[in-house]
Formats: sequence, structure tokens, C-alpha cells
Amino acid sequence: MSDLKFSKDHEWVAMEGDVATIGITDHAQQALGDVVFVELPELGRMVKAGEACAVVESVKAASDVYAPISGRVVEVNSALGDNPGTINSDPAGEGWFFKLEATAPAELAELMDDSAYHRFVEENA
Repeated sequence: MSDLKFSKDHEWVAMEGDVATIGITDHAQQALGDVVFVELPELGRMVKAGEACAVVESVKAASDVYAPISGRVVEVNSALGDNPGTINSDPAGEGWFFKLEATAPAELAELMDDSAYHRFVEENA
């Protein structure tokens, strides 16, 4: 997980070229509990860093998923519609939400690395 970047809203970002894959962290999925529904953004949608662009619902609550960086949605994980529990079982892998073509890759510098994110979670527990 060391190549991932993390937001204070508990999203992770993995960059491959200029495409960012985005999901929620293990900490976030544990806090939510069993995920039962996911609403994904529309393909082609332009999002800004910090903008709510997806929704995850669990047996406990519904929560927005925010774009950690700005970009255009180029792919969504439609498999989550049939199996939203993948977010619980593999949040940093097959449980990804959407992919963005980054329009402001410099925003990555504002996100936390793995150790900074773990410190953030511990300090805000």
C-alpha cells in the first residue's frame, strides 16, 4: 500500500500514468460496517478535489465519497452494484470506486502517504 496517497476523508488514490484509481480506506470501511449499496459517478463527469461524487451505504449509515484530486471520471467499478461487499473484503483492491483522468496531478502532493495517514487516523480516533 505504500504507493497509495490518502485524503483526510479516508479515500485512497493510486496513480497509473495520468489515471487515478480511487476507493475508500480499510479504516473507512470498518467504520461503515457491512456495505449494502454504492452509487457511482457518471462517466465523463468532471469533479474537483474535495467534491462529493459517489455514495456508499452500509447497514449503519450512508456516506459520501469525495474526489481526492480533480479530474474527469473515465471508469466506474460497475461490479460493486452486484457485490458492494467487495468494499469490505478488499477496499484497496477490487473494492475501488472509480477512475479519474487527473486534470491537476499536482494536487497529489497535498495528500498523505501511508505513514502520515496512519498517524492521522490514530490522532483522530
